[in-house]
Amino acid sequence: MTTVVQRKIKPEEDGLRLDRWFQRHYPQVTHGRLEKLLRTGQVRVDGARVKANHRVAGGETVRVPPLPTSDAPLVEKPKPSLPAKDRAFIESMVLHRDRDVIVLNKPAGIAVQGGTKTDRHIDGLLPGLVEEGAERPRLVHRLDRDTSGVMVVAANARAAASLAMAFRRHDTRKIYWALTTGVPTPRRGKIDGALVKRAAADGNERVRIAEAGDEDDAKSAVTLFDMLDHVTTMAWVALMPLTGRTHQLRAHMAAIDTPIVGDPKYGKEPPRAHGEIPKKLMLHARSLRIRHPNGTYLAVTAPLPPHMAKVWDMFGFDKNDKRDPFENFEADKGTPAGVAEYRPNDRKRDKKDVQHHARRGKDRGKDRSKRR
Repeated sequence: MTTVVQRKIKPEEDGLRLDRWFQRHYPQVTHGRLEKLLRTGQVRVDGARVKANHRVAGGETVRVPPLPTSDAPLVEKPKPSLPAKDRAFIESMVLHRDRDVIVLNKPAGIAVQGGTKTDRHIDGLLPGLVEEGAERPRLVHRLDRDTSGVMVVAANARAAASLAMAFRRHDTRKIYWALTTGVPTPRRGKIDGALVKRAAADGNERVRIAEAGDEDDAKSAVTLFDMLDHVTTMAWVALMPLTGRTHQLRAHMAAIDTPIVGDPKYGKEPPRAHGEIPKKLMLHARSLRIRHPNGTYLAVTAPLPPHMAKVWDMFGFDKNDKRDPFENFEADKGTPAGVAEYRPNDRKRDKKDVQHHARRGKDRGKDRSKRR
């Protein structure tokens, strides 16, 4: 390859890490070489410099520089067949299967895609859902490593394009269940807080609520929540994201002072008064409704993972609850009646005002005591 090539990201590749995209299309390029090409700006996405872990989006353009012809040929190495135990593992996750769509109940603790020090992941197990040599199922969306629940996989390329389009057009309805430290007040609300990514000291990716000056990097993020039940200082909360940002639900719940239990990035240690609570993230993708490639709608519900089912039983919550607390909500008709709107930055200002007035009240009390 002796000239610069501009390659479009396909719809079914939406959300793929850039280094994984290169592995698929240019397997002769080592990770170290790719890192150098990125550092020097020779590889760009839509004209911008990015890192190897950048998630590409359908329709974006990747600039690929001339690559030495002495490198290995552009063919993928044949992959060894999947062990029987891995086939059984991925098969055990299946909630629904038809000719176009496979729906999994992803366990907590397994990554969706590979990366540094991640050898076992959902993407690598997908060939276990079909006979050897058959078309490989494809990812169309992701869940965090520690989030469990409903995850849709396309059985073929045509279905992948259709499902990816449904996610992009928000022709989906996703409901999550979470256990929070603290009880939301009011019990129902809409969190409207744009998010920006930030690098953490440990090298992991985190997000935070955007502030003044973040306009160029901020991405809009909106979440509906409804408290379904609570026990003293902990609550069972249903969440419906209206956007799909990285760590959106986790960051939004932390922003209103009710972080999700077991969240090492955004949470805090829960009280232990009710017995031992497993030290795992209490966030589960409970249900998903999505437009099927055949034009109908597919709705699937996933049972709770063992660590959350244990807590639901301990607190007397109904783990088989089939309510849709957002059934009267339609995105194009605005916020439903009875739902309070939260803007986390306004909340921060309100808290500062309360603290300021509290301090002033305390000082006045001291002055009155002195006068006495």
